[in-house]
Amino acid sequence: MIVVVVIALASAVAVLALPDPRGRVLDEGARFAVRVRAARDGAIVEARPTSVWVTPRGYGFDRWEAGRWIAIDDKPLRATEWGRGTTVAVPERSRVTFDTTGAADRPVTIPLLRERARATVTIYPDGTVNVDG
Repeated sequence: MIVVVVIALASAVAVLALPDPRGRVLDEGARFAVRVRAARDGAIVEARPTSVWVTPRGYGFDRWEAGRWIAIDDKPLRATEWGRGTTVAVPERSRVTFDTTGAADRPVTIPLLRERARATVTIYPDGTVNVDG
């Protein structure tokens, strides 16, 4: 009977030690932040405003062309859904625009949550993008 209890405890410890197959929410926040930085850099290089939009389901990037926003279809700036189990506390749709100098039109904080883990991506008015876990 003691052997069964020891095996059960060892199994429980092993299961709890396994990494989450979805990855860490901090990694997802970091991937998002890198893409936002690429969009900001694209606004500078192409001398054309670029924006990132965020919804509870995912995010994507647009560029300003011919007086309207056009979705960017190129990797890595394609529209992307958040990972399974990730919730993002933002309004229905939130947009931040980077001008041709890389400055953002407003600051925004995007909290990503998965179970008890949290990551926060912050976009500052000067275009800086940070991730905190």
